[in-house]
Amino acid sequence: MSHDHDDRPQLTAAQAAAVLTPPPGRNGGDLVVESLQGLGATTVFGLPGQHALGMFDALRRSSLRYVGLRVENNAGFAADAYGRITGEVAPLLLSTGPGALTSLAALQEAAAASAPVLAISSQIPTAGLGGGRHGYLHELRDQQASVRDIVKSVHTVRAASQIPSAIAAAWESALTAPHGPVWVEIPQDVLLAVTTLPVVSAMDATPRELYPRPELTIAAAHLLSDSERPVIIAGGGVVRSDASGKLRALAEKIDAPVVTTFGGKGAFPWEHPLSLRSWLEDRHTTDFLEDADVLLVVGSGLGELSSNYHTFRPRGRVIQIEADAGKLESNHPALGIHSDAREALSELLEAVEPREDAGAAERVRTVLEKVRVRIDAQELTLEQQVLDAVRRALPDDSPSFWDMTILAYWAWSAFDARRPNTMHSAQGAGGLGYGFPAAIGAASADPTTPVLAVSGDGGAMYSIAELATARQYDLPLTWLIVDDGGYGILREYMTGAFGETTGTELHRPDFVALAESFGVPAVRTSPESLAADLGKALASPGPSVVVLPALLRMFEPTHL
Repeated sequence: MSHDHDDRPQLTAAQAAAVLTPPPGRNGGDLVVESLQGLGATTVFGLPGQHALGMFDALRRSSLRYVGLRVENNAGFAADAYGRITGEVAPLLLSTGPGALTSLAALQEAAAASAPVLAISSQIPTAGLGGGRHGYLHELRDQQASVRDIVKSVHTVRAASQIPSAIAAAWESALTAPHGPVWVEIPQDVLLAVTTLPVVSAMDATPRELYPRPELTIAAAHLLSDSERPVIIAGGGVVRSDASGKLRALAEKIDAPVVTTFGGKGAFPWEHPLSLRSWLEDRHTTDFLEDADVLLVVGSGLGELSSNYHTFRPRGRVIQIEADAGKLESNHPALGIHSDAREALSELLEAVEPREDAGAAERVRTVLEKVRVRIDAQELTLEQQVLDAVRRALPDDSPSFWDMTILAYWAWSAFDARRPNTMHSAQGAGGLGYGFPAAIGAASADPTTPVLAVSGDGGAMYSIAELATARQYDLPLTWLIVDDGGYGILREYMTGAFGETTGTELHRPDFVALAESFGVPAVRTSPESLAADLGKALASPGPSVVVLPALLRMFEPTHL
């Protein structure tokens, strides 16, 4: 049997010479950075460590931009945000053992939010692999075991020739819907060993497209076309797949009200007549969703936060479009469609018949008015004033990153994100410390647009070291720290549950003086001057800090 190889790319004489005589002084680390460059990476995040020095040395010989943070978990948060903002893979370079383990909370958030992070960790020398106890520095019996439950895929390298293929496979995995974090680990000796392998050139790691099955699209279209009260829940999958335009077109074609989950903020225009906004922690919204005869759930697993803490009980038919097969029908029986949100919405938009519902917009207004009356009855003027000040100060196209803090919980429900893919929080895994390092990642992705981070004083202490990073790279970001003297939401939870608190009250620094000690300008503000101070900080070049001493309260829950 003969094979025709005429379609293979032909090397020029110069290219052939380069392949046959690669430049001297390269090691396994060079193969890592050459692979990343070949796949299209431009920026990498990380923190050097003894076993990973081969990779970091190779960065000098590459065109990759390195953004080094001060804590591995913060580097992971920065990579997460870079991946969310750009939709591209964000490489994260880590060392062995403690360095690798310190990144795990950030990788859990990336997994929950479907952020394409490519973690490349060093390992102990090859001779130590296999679970023996050799006493190497940073040695773990099975480093992979610590990450396997968190990331999408794990790729182990044992020889230099395996590096490009492992990184390409991980890259493809990270970008295959649903996006997510992946893990590659390479032993120290492989990274340091001199290599005579050719320079890595063009790499192909095209992700597999995830299309809906046609018979399911037809069935879903039929249900929606014949429905009397259709409603759409739009989750983070709509944002990740850049499907906001398709979502709006479908909602308008069938006159279906849309509520966005906290992870789906910005997926549907806030002021649209069909917009139920994001009031998911509200019984009026829950009742409205339960009354739908057909509920289309796109890019959401209907987890705890998206179901009013599992009090939501749909009475109509549910159609669930989800790229993560594990989330399909995991909480409610449905017509489950395993697909990327954009592809499924595109095909559904073509298949569905137009329907008109002159009363849909009025029903939406009624629900939102009920929500407004409920909130206004709780005398929460300060909280709404502060959130409104942030919205007025923040440019529409500026991304914002919110830590797990009371103002963020308000923002989940009440903040108009204005644009798709601009509001992000750590609500997927729920870990503290996300806001500021994530803003560093976003500012690294686009240094021309100011970025906002929002933290409480407790969460801020997780990330103080990154003030040095923001200053070192002169990044255009503003950090709003709401200082209420402790873990405010835990204070509320414990007071409500037990009548008193334990461990919630914190001694904290003078945040203004602390920021200034890093060379970062800072100002102490008030609710009345917040909009002006925040706007001025966002309009100024480089990093800045705005500190708001304020005791904010949450609105009353409706799920208890």
